[in-house]
Amino acid sequence: MQPLESSEIVRRLATLREEHRDLDLAITQLAELPGADELQLKRLKKRKLALKDRITRYESMLIPDLDA
Repeated sequence: MQPLESSEIVRRLATLREEHRDLDLAITQLAELPGADELQLKRLKKRKLALKDRITRYESMLIPDLDA
């Protein structure tokens, strides 16, 4: 597997961050509804956390390796 180019990482980060924001909005709106589906809320929150992990992983790819 070839390493990703910085421009590709930046593009993927933008997509993931947008999806993360959309999920955050959906979670907020769903939580405000009376009788909101708790299982659906939990699934959305779990997906949001998984996205955050992927974002963090891609962000760390952009940090250059430093010789200690």
